[in-house]
Amino acid sequence: MKTFFPVAVFALLLGATTIQAQAPYPRVAPPPPPTEVVPAVPAAHPNWAWRPGYYRWHEGKYLWVPGAYTAPPHVGYRWYPGRWRQTQHGWVWVEGRWR
Repeated sequence: MKTFFPVAVFALLLGATTIQAQAPYPRVAPPPPPTEVVPAVPAAHPNWAWRPGYYRWHEGKYLWVPGAYTAPPHVGYRWYPGRWRQTQHGWVWVEGRWR
């Protein structure tokens, strides 16, 4: 009986961490994005671009990341927003990028 208890606790903890480690790809599609109010471009940074908000997958659920203005890495670059793409493993976030 003395060895059963530690082994049972270890097995329970191992199972819990295994469950946490599963699902790197969500199996459920992200919800539609909420209507985002885009504020005016900051007067001090007229060339900045709006990076729209998006849902990210965190600890088994989607969390909303609000949009923000961001500076382009080079003059003339344009922001192409990220998107969720469905794969055979589940949904994958494709990061936005400058081009």
